[in-house]
Amino acid sequence: MTASNDTQSIHLPSHSSTRRHDRRSKSELDARPGGLKRAPLSVIALTVLALFAVLPVLVLFFNAFKSDTELATNPLGLPSSWDLSNFETAWTLGRLGQGLGNSAILVVGTVIGVWICAGMAAYALARLNVPFKRGISFYLLIVISLPAQMFLVPLFFMWTNLGLYDNLFGLILIYTALNTPFATLLLETFIVGIPRELDEAARLDGANEWQIATKVMLPLARPGFLTAGLVVGLAVYGELFFAVIFISSPDNLPISTAFLQFQQGFTRLYGVTDAAGLIMIIPVILLFLLMQRRFISGLASSGVKG
Repeated sequence: MTASNDTQSIHLPSHSSTRRHDRRSKSELDARPGGLKRAPLSVIALTVLALFAVLPVLVLFFNAFKSDTELATNPLGLPSSWDLSNFETAWTLGRLGQGLGNSAILVVGTVIGVWICAGMAAYALARLNVPFKRGISFYLLIVISLPAQMFLVPLFFMWTNLGLYDNLFGLILIYTALNTPFATLLLETFIVGIPRELDEAARLDGANEWQIATKVMLPLARPGFLTAGLVVGLAVYGELFFAVIFISSPDNLPISTAFLQFQQGFTRLYGVTDAAGLIMIIPVILLFLLMQRRFISGLASSGVKG
């Protein structure tokens, strides 16, 4: 009896302390930011933001299948009949197919150019003993903050004299120069986070600097390249200012400029204009849905390493 009483006296305080610990941990969880009490508010806020982003796209999608008469009577609801005539008119009269092809050339060419230039510059800033390294990084930050429109007049005369006006390759060069500083700073954060022991091991194996950069460092920074490529590609796809100024031939118009001209010529055909806008944004939505996990993980890892 004495042993059993001792055992009960030993176990009872432990149960009570466990209950107090559970109550304390629960109260702490409720009180801290992002705890149980704030979870419903977060869900509501995220739901409102999601609806704010999705509803305009849904309205555009529904209106693309409506006639102008139905748009006047039912601008927000479902279409009475899913008519594809608006898409046929937008595709043929707006030459959106050729615009998508030109935009694909611009996006692929710019992303490759930015990968090459920014990749080499980021590796040099992160791994090599470059003089004035901090000054170069600060210069790139200043270049990002400067408006590109201030260089428009000399750039226009230079491109005209070089024969790069109304040329997709000339526009690719401009886009590459505009996006390389940001991509360099982004890729530098990835390369800085790679352990330097890998450099030393590669040098002990007899690898030169080019082999270390191309076969060791840059492949390990592949999430950074995918993130930079997605950001640059989306920016080039929707860019309008330089495309309007440096491209004049209808055969070289990217999708953004082609849609602008189409919208100006068919202002009163709202259903056709909505169909053209839907054709323009579908590639962007599909690309982001396919790459969103890599994009978010790439930005998160760059923030941790930076």
